[in-house]
Amino acid sequence: MYSKACEFLKIKQSPFLILDVIEAYKVEKCLVNVKMFKVILNLCKEARIADEALLVLRKVREFNLRPDITIYNVVIRLFCEKGDMDMANKLMKEIGLIDLYPDMITYFAMIKGFCNAGRLENACELFQAMRDQGFSPNALVYSVILEGICMHGSTEKALEFLEEMETTGGSCSPNVITYTSVIKSFCEKGHTMEALRILDRMETCGCAPNRVTVITLIEGFCAEGHVEEAYKLIDKVAGRGVSDGDCYSALVVSLIRINRLDEAEILFRKMLASGAKPDGIACSLMIREICRKGRVLDGFCLYDEIEQMRFLSSIDSDIYSILLVGLCQQSHSVEAAKLARSMLNKRIRLKAIYVNKIIEHLKNSGDKELAIQLSRIAR
Repeated sequence: MYSKACEFLKIKQSPFLILDVIEAYKVEKCLVNVKMFKVILNLCKEARIADEALLVLRKVREFNLRPDITIYNVVIRLFCEKGDMDMANKLMKEIGLIDLYPDMITYFAMIKGFCNAGRLENACELFQAMRDQGFSPNALVYSVILEGICMHGSTEKALEFLEEMETTGGSCSPNVITYTSVIKSFCEKGHTMEALRILDRMETCGCAPNRVTVITLIEGFCAEGHVEEAYKLIDKVAGRGVSDGDCYSALVVSLIRINRLDEAEILFRKMLASGAKPDGIACSLMIREICRKGRVLDGFCLYDEIEQMRFLSSIDSDIYSILLVGLCQQSHSVEAAKLARSMLNKRIRLKAIYVNKIIEHLKNSGDKELAIQLSRIAR
């Protein structure tokens, strides 16, 4: 409802309308209550206009009304999302001066804001203050701080906080997303072998890794040159909630990214031979790289093999254009015509930059009707 109202009133483009409404109420001496201010602040929240929301907050007392914690929370959250933590902190301190008390929503918004701003010390201080006030942090609060530590802090601090979550247990126990955030942090800092130990710790706590966890580790191992460790990891986790296809697809992509195309191609072909389904990214990247090496006919044969196995559902549509223009340039007319007809059947559009070359080749090879049909769906 508020989204529709913002769109209809064009509040993002004309935020002054918010204050005009309040001023009109004042001039016309309308009866106004706190609920009306909450409605207006919700419009500010939807439009993400923090400065105007602050002005609305300041107008509350002009109507002899008292803002409550819900009103303050909206404005504080907007400044947190804006990244202006000094103003958000000022408003939080102001709450105590008017005999109000921050609630869980206040603390969460502030802690998340400090973490996003890289002010981990402030976030941890507020986390402790929240506990001192008798609030029990839930898994969401723990996860936000842990994510902030992973992004801006040290891996040692992340492990300490993770251990605290594990010790606290109950609803604060780390889940697969929590563990994956820590693993990702270690991998990004070049400590993938240490990240592997977190995976062991995770499984000990009865938390199974998901696709993102495994892919993060595979990418980390390959980036650091520990390809053998990536194979060992796949042997360990494949089929336990993460498919063989997902694991090996991630390894194929990672091998290509570290310029080990030959090894990636051998692995990719083994996948096809064993019936493991490569994902769209692996298929697209594999064909693209083979074409880049000038082996367009090999690329087409691989495409044809994948299509016969019906693994092409999520392949990048641009690959068709890259393949087709390559076949035309190398005068593989039969294969080019076959691919062009397949594109027509699937309603796959040609990339504009390739249209003229492909159409000209098809016409020259005697497929004028095919060229005309293909040009009609060109983008």
